Amino acid sequence: MMIEADAGRAPGATAGDALVSIRNLKTYFQSGGGFLRPRSNPVRAVDDVSFDIGRGEVVGLVGESGSGKTTIGRSILKLATPTSGRILFDGEEIGDLSPGAFQPYRRRMQFIFQDPYASLDPRKSVGAIIGEALSIHHLVSNSRERRARIAELLGLVGLDASAMPRYPHEFSGGQRQRIGIARALAVKPEFIVADEPVSALDVSVQAQIVNLIQDLQEELKLTMLFVAHDLSVVEHLCDRIVVMYLGKVMEVAPKKALFARPRHPYTRALLSAIPNVDPRIKKDRIILEGDIPSPINPPSGCVFRTRCPMAIAACADVVPPATVVGDGHVAACIRADEIG
Repeated sequence: MMIEADAGRAPGATAGDALVSIRNLKTYFQSGGGFLRPRSNPVRAVDDVSFDIGRGEVVGLVGESGSGKTTIGRSILKLATPTSGRILFDGEEIGDLSPGAFQPYRRRMQFIFQDPYASLDPRKSVGAIIGEALSIHHLVSNSRERRARIAELLGLVGLDASAMPRYPHEFSGGQRQRIGIARALAVKPEFIVADEPVSALDVSVQAQIVNLIQDLQEELKLTMLFVAHDLSVVEHLCDRIVVMYLGKVMEVAPKKALFARPRHPYTRALLSAIPNVDPRIKKDRIILEGDIPSPINPPSGCVFRTRCPMAIAACADVVPPATVVGDGHVAACIRADEIG
């Protein structure tokens, strides 16, 4: 039997104290329009999303490209402007703060960008890149202290202090991402959004960066939202997983529960696509028909219904609520009781 999630608590919320809480978040972008041309419907990048991130927890945010994962992370850090909804950090509403009022929170939360080639200023040395935030937030009192802190941060991510006078183009992709991680850690943040931090890297260095992030998270007791499309990485790193499709949450569950018994057809399809390294284990591959619909004009009812192998007529009329299907496990599907 499915029970609708408590409206006062995010679906699949952690039982512990939440550092970040998202309630009914919508982030829309205007598309088209111009001189003598009417604007079309907005792009519904994030459409009524709610979930919590507990202190010290790593939450994985997964889904296909265009599902709204990155926009959620950018909305939390005000790198994108939410259309409506609430974003709370440590119990305080931050979604509607002005840039000036939000400034103190920038020290408490940081972003690790996907592309280490585009996210580092090529005109600045590594020392200047990492040290900029130290100066902005007045975290060091003199140049000697600044240099010592930069060297400490470089050592934390596995680089030598000799990297300080060099420029980004002198480093490999994996080394650049280490520099980006050091920059994010410079202000001693409590919360980090890691936006697919290994997807732009060679396979040979991806595991090194994932292990580095895991070690730093444990050592520094960081709270993290880890955006990814590689479920094997998410399984290795995260405590809970939020599955998104076309701007909406499909399923939220603890990692073990999600991989052992997914309760949404979309999650099942994603898990079936993970390569099988053991040829003795046979599993059925679920092939989704068609393409992901446009977020400008999403399907009525359940947005996944046009590709869902279990869709019925009612799916076109009902927007499925987040319903409890297990301990800390919710799914937005009217047929979730039949799955798993």
